[in-house]
Parts: sequence; C-alpha cells; structure tokens
Amino acid sequence: MHTLQMVNSFRLPWGTLMSYIPVIATIVTTFFSIVLARATLRQVEATDKGLALAREEFEREWNPDLHIKLERVSSEEARVIVTNLAKTSVLLQLLQLRKLSHAMPFERFRLNDPLVGGMTWSQETGKRILACTGYEFEGPLAASVTFYAAGRMYRTDWFRAQIVVREGRIVSLEPSTMPSRRVRQIERKGPERRREFVQDVAGSGEIGEIEETAENKEEKASAAGA
Repeated sequence: MHTLQMVNSFRLPWGTLMSYIPVIATIVTTFFSIVLARATLRQVEATDKGLALAREEFEREWNPDLHIKLERVSSEEARVIVTNLAKTSVLLQLLQLRKLSHAMPFERFRLNDPLVGGMTWSQETGKRILACTGYEFEGPLAASVTFYAAGRMYRTDWFRAQIVVREGRIVSLEPSTMPSRRVRQIERKGPERRREFVQDVAGSGEIGEIEETAENKEEKASAAGA
C-alpha cells in the first residue's frame, strides 16, 4: 500500500507532460545543431587546406620563374644563360648587368625573344660584361631580366656571380648565390594603352566609303572607254 502511494505521488498530469515535449525537442535540436556545426567547421578547415595546397601547386607550376647564369666561355667572352623553370612561356624584354657597388644598372640591352617553358636562352655578353667591370675588377656581378608573361610584365631578382678581370681578360666567372626573392610583377602607373591591330570596318562606316570609291572608279573607267 505504501509503495502504491509513492508511485502515485510521482505521476505527472498528462497536460504537464505534453508541455515538456517542446522543451525536450529544443534541447535535442540544439545538441544536434552543435554537433553538425562542429562537423561543418572541420569540413571547412579540410577544404581550406585542400584549396591552399591546390593553389600552391598551381603557383609552382604556372607562375613565371626564370633562372639566370653567367658563364665564362673564354678569356674575352662570356655567356648569359636564362632558363625558364615554369610551364608558362615568356617574352624576354630587357637584360641588365651591374656591379653590386653601384645602385643603378651599368649595362642594359633590350630583347624581344620568346622563351618556352622548360627551355633555355643564351647570348654572348663578353664585351658588355667587360664594359661593366672595366680593365681590372674582382668582385660580385649581378644580372636581372625583365619579361612579359600572361599579359603582365615581371622582373627577376638579381642573380650574382663572382668575376675576376685582369688586364681586360676574364680570368674566372662563377655563380655565387641564388636570389632571395622570386620574380616580381611590375606595376604600371596610369591607364593602360594598347594598340588595336584589328579595326572594325563595318562599325566605323568605312564600308560605305570604300563602296563609293569603287563605284566612282568604275564610272571613270567606263567613261574613258566610251
């Protein structure tokens, strides 16, 4: 009898139990929302890492990257070798040489040579190097290249080489260090100007003028024949 009284004392009215159901549903929904939010955050982090790796791989493969080497050929001749380490093709525009003791480049000459990815371009530059170093010189010599790639202009960092010149002759020329930075894009100031190689004749109304000129020529030719 005492046990039945205790059980009856713990019974809840049906209305009270129904009022607890929305609260329980809210708690369960909140719990699962937190679990799903944490799973979503983990998935977002994994996606960000994957995108970062893909971007890094893309930059390694397609970003322009040139390597410059100065090589001794003989006592009076040297060669500059430019290697395209990337996949994208470039158009060489300017080669600069300077001694590190000078802030401004001493020798610069313009180029217009394409360089396909994975290929090498070279040119004899002994006279220019001797003009830069002088009759007697021993120390570092640096070279840099400016080029076009994907419609933008870039410039490499200065690649150094140790050179020894005695009595106007190149005794030794050895690469010393790699550049500290990769290629940099050159920012242009002002609006970009591009030359139009193809003009729209139909849109400019020049077709009518051409046809009128042709008709006048035909009339003159027929009059002369008559």
